[in-house]
Amino acid sequence: MVDLNDNLESPFFLKLSFNKYLNQFEKLIQSDNEIVRVNARRKLDIAKQNPILRDGFSDLSYLKTYKEEIQEILQDVFNPLLTLNEIKTASAPFHQVIFNSTERFDNIINVAGKDFELEIKNMPKDDMYIIMCTIILSRCYGYNINIKRPFFYEIPDAKGIMHYYKILLNADFIEIIPKEGTPKITEEDFDTLLDNFENIELWKEKFPQNSYIVKGFVISNIFDVTDDQSISNVKSTLIGEEKRNDESFMEDFHEIFRSLLDLKDIKVGFSIYNKEEDTFERVYGAGMNSYLLNQLDANRCTGALCGRSYNTLLKEKKFYTVSDVDKYYKISKGKAPQYKTLQDQNIKSAILAPIANDEGLMGILEIVSHEPKVLNSINANKLVDVMPFIVSAVERSKNEEVNLIEAIIQKECTSIHPSVHWKFEKEARNFIKDQLKGQKPSFNKIAFDDVYPLYGQIDIKGSSNARNWATQQDIKTQLTAAKDILEEVNQVQQLPIYEQYIYQIDEYLNEIDLHFQVDSEQQISLFFNNDIHPILRHIGKSNIMASEIAIYFENIHTKVNAVYHHRKKYDDTIAYINKEMASLLDKKQQDAQLMYPHYFERYKTDGVEHNMYVGESITKEESFNLMYLYNLRLWQLQVMCEMENAYYNMRSNFPVALDVASMILVFNQPLSVSFRMDEKQFDVDGTYNARYEIVKKRVDKAYIKGTTERVTQKGKISIIYSQKEDEKEYIRYIKFLQSKHLLDTDVEIVELQDLQAVTGLKALRVSVLYHRDDNDKEFYTYDDLMKEINA
Repeated sequence: MVDLNDNLESPFFLKLSFNKYLNQFEKLIQSDNEIVRVNARRKLDIAKQNPILRDGFSDLSYLKTYKEEIQEILQDVFNPLLTLNEIKTASAPFHQVIFNSTERFDNIINVAGKDFELEIKNMPKDDMYIIMCTIILSRCYGYNINIKRPFFYEIPDAKGIMHYYKILLNADFIEIIPKEGTPKITEEDFDTLLDNFENIELWKEKFPQNSYIVKGFVISNIFDVTDDQSISNVKSTLIGEEKRNDESFMEDFHEIFRSLLDLKDIKVGFSIYNKEEDTFERVYGAGMNSYLLNQLDANRCTGALCGRSYNTLLKEKKFYTVSDVDKYYKISKGKAPQYKTLQDQNIKSAILAPIANDEGLMGILEIVSHEPKVLNSINANKLVDVMPFIVSAVERSKNEEVNLIEAIIQKECTSIHPSVHWKFEKEARNFIKDQLKGQKPSFNKIAFDDVYPLYGQIDIKGSSNARNWATQQDIKTQLTAAKDILEEVNQVQQLPIYEQYIYQIDEYLNEIDLHFQVDSEQQISLFFNNDIHPILRHIGKSNIMASEIAIYFENIHTKVNAVYHHRKKYDDTIAYINKEMASLLDKKQQDAQLMYPHYFERYKTDGVEHNMYVGESITKEESFNLMYLYNLRLWQLQVMCEMENAYYNMRSNFPVALDVASMILVFNQPLSVSFRMDEKQFDVDGTYNARYEIVKKRVDKAYIKGTTERVTQKGKISIIYSQKEDEKEYIRYIKFLQSKHLLDTDVEIVELQDLQAVTGLKALRVSVLYHRDDNDKEFYTYDDLMKEINA
């Protein structure tokens, strides 16, 4: 037995019943028309003989038992004379259980195929319980709540073209009866429910499951609205962002036009009109094509169109249709370029529709088919209603593209951080205001006074040595491979020149091992390009050592024209480190901005460096307090610990095992920064403030006083400072992070060797404690971690 209420969570207990429908015939017995009276009595007699039709049932097997009786009593609704014209169904309430329908509906469903499942596309399933409750409020309590919305079926025809059918639901023959003991809804309840549509638990409390009996059935009158819906779909499809990158966008667009034109074999393309150069250009995006350009990225309009089509599209801004491409190609003797281009793509008919506004042509909508005559000047008129939406979308797209270009320029070519954007905007407004007043406008200096700097870096230790080692290994590999080939060739074909090249290779191999210099790489590269490679190619042509020489050149990287194995591993490692460290820092920065707005920039070298400036002049509001500076300093130190941990947790993924060292520079005096228009970046103002920039550039290479030991060391964070109060402040932070097991207890204070024009610098150095992940309670020193990694 299949019951209507199986697996249905609702305030209703559903029963299929014809009671309310049959009550209409009780009135018709009194009709003056004898035919009407006889018909009414016949319906009522059937109901009297089968009381279950009035009482109702939820067991769907009764639909088969009483099939003839149900058809008989519904004959007035389903007129046999209109069965091939009307699309109509009778179904159970809140179910897709259809038990009576017209032949036209049945034919539509049969054509859709065996695998097709009928479904109301925009039925709000998640809110169905609440919608049922609103029906109770309206039917049982008289509260007028309008929550109606149009419903649709999407059903394909025999050609696979999607058709859209609007459903008008007639629920006049439904009764809703509260069960005994069902709680009544008060006005106070109603007022509460009005403000709590999303609170499903509240609705279930006021309307318990199965607390109301629903008896009756629903009549659905269905209408084919494919044309209207296709136009609506064009509009909704064109609204929204990032459509070009959506893989499904163009396929959806094709389907919409197939439905609109009732043609399966059509495709849609676009080309953009460049007025300045009088050219058509391809629109780039997922699945986008231009049938007017074929394989070209751009073409002059006179090269894509004949004189007549050019005048129709560009001057008159009218549709240009080609019902039979082959026919018109022959008539034009192949001289009309649009027919030649379409024929090359096996296109047999086409509609070219100008996308134009009051300012002129913006592009061409191209609809094409591989069948002749299916696209023509008659069905082209169906596009009239959709072109305004396409025009609006192209206008919006052009404006968005301008804005996007400006945004990319700002992001990629300038350093206008969001925290200072307000100042640039303010000066830009003043610039425009002066321009409108007829004054000579000038963009005033962008400067921020009394801001506190914070600087930090996580630097790759020994990157130069690692790069040199990788270079040496690649060169030795290449030299050895060339030497092996030349020695083999010399045994077959003894020539003094081979011996001379072998001698030169040995010299280079010795030089690499003993004293590899800066210019060694360039000298050896010239040796390969000018001497070795030409002779190897010559030898290869004579089939001597041909396979070995082919393998040699296969190992030569095309871009650097050399063996690029170890260097690639090194370069990939540096790029990976920079990418991951920068990504982590950017993510952490978002949290820091929420603590207090400040200027931030970071850049990649052999590692990642970052600058921060915080102060009243940047935030624009009178809200700055030194507490925010101290908070950012603590945040910075903690983030450096986290970046160290993140680095060593991912180091096993790197092609080359490198170490990093972290450093923070403390500068406790506020300074001024300004935007340098020539370099498009912020820099410090004034001679005194320039000392900060000098220290930044040189301090990571500084030595501890009286030693040859660099201040920055792997496994440690070095905090550079000059004032005693800075030392005290950071010792407090270190103690706090020691309590969180982020830093070790081996704090040391060292003096730095004097730098050029900078003296009196000190450093706090402390080892980082490492964790396997955020939840790891264990912690390791650098040496412990290396033992774990190398175990």
